[in-house]
Amino acid sequence: MTRQIRTSPAACDQSLHQAYDTALLDLDGVVYAGGRAIGHAVESLAAARADGMHLAYVTNNALRTPESVAEHLGELGIPTAAAEVITSAQAVARLIAEQVEPGSKVLVIGGEGLRVALRERGLVPVESADEEGLAAVVQGYGGPDLAWGRFAEAAYAINRGVPWYASNTDLTIPGARGIAPGNGAAVEVVRIATGADPQVAGKPLPPMHRETVLRTGAKRPLVVGDRLDTDIEGAFNGEVDSLLVLTGVTDAEQLLRAEPRHRPTYVDRDLRGLLSGQPEVVPAAEGFRCGGWTAVALNNGELELREDDEDDQADGGDEAADSGSGADRDPLDGLRALCAAAWTSAGEDVCTLDAAKALARLGL
Repeated sequence: MTRQIRTSPAACDQSLHQAYDTALLDLDGVVYAGGRAIGHAVESLAAARADGMHLAYVTNNALRTPESVAEHLGELGIPTAAAEVITSAQAVARLIAEQVEPGSKVLVIGGEGLRVALRERGLVPVESADEEGLAAVVQGYGGPDLAWGRFAEAAYAINRGVPWYASNTDLTIPGARGIAPGNGAAVEVVRIATGADPQVAGKPLPPMHRETVLRTGAKRPLVVGDRLDTDIEGAFNGEVDSLLVLTGVTDAEQLLRAEPRHRPTYVDRDLRGLLSGQPEVVPAAEGFRCGGWTAVALNNGELELREDDEDDQADGGDEAADSGSGADRDPLDGLRALCAAAWTSAGEDVCTLDAAKALARLGL
């Protein structure tokens, strides 16, 4: 089945928490960063839950167990049961269990989250490549203090032909001090040493989506994330809607240059977007209009952003009153209009139009 190419953010007349039954929320960069809650996350999630939305936390980070993640969320003011946390460790453990014998030994390169998930599937986590009868190697994020020798241990086993699995291949992970190397960077170290390729379970690949659906039973899920290449692509692959929040690794310019599988259904600043509808982006005479902003793809290779009263004044009209003053305009509406102009211009490709001046007008 050929998927329709998204050329604009979608509109939603209802608040998103009412239009969807379950929010499948990424954690790093969406709910917290560096262990601290992101602004507006706690109160937004509380309001969505109180109004009947089911919340599930879906993370590619395999370091911690669901219990420890739930405990941390509770400390941040977000009451959470361990069953509401789905990790890439759980997804990769299921993937391995489907391919090896029950009770098999698996070499773990990563944290406790992997070990707990393997035991849940009846597998035996081990620490040495020299274990007799080793059936698999699994690699997941082990935190900044993971010893370099662990990568060597993985290479010893993989070079002997032991199957290799990775929880995820995110190259980066957001933290309190900025963007740091993620599990994908560590996977590349082992790949260079072995020439092998792992089977990967995490977002955006099907094993993670399957794990999430099995554990949540969601009927109308909304994926909420900060990464185009994991959260949003995962939603695309699973054929469900998505909300991109601009609190993590993706910035406005990257969003404009998104290829079709990385284009979210909706975009908002942060998790307050769950509690509101989404405005409509409509075709205008030259481009696309949203909330008093009009975005136009110019022949000189630039994206231009105009406030509607600028066009009205140029035309001798006074329709600007319908759009509100410049001070009333939401910069996110300008970004939504720019997305429509950029994505429509690009079609199935990546937008190459220069958006620097347009984004500068929005302060994004």
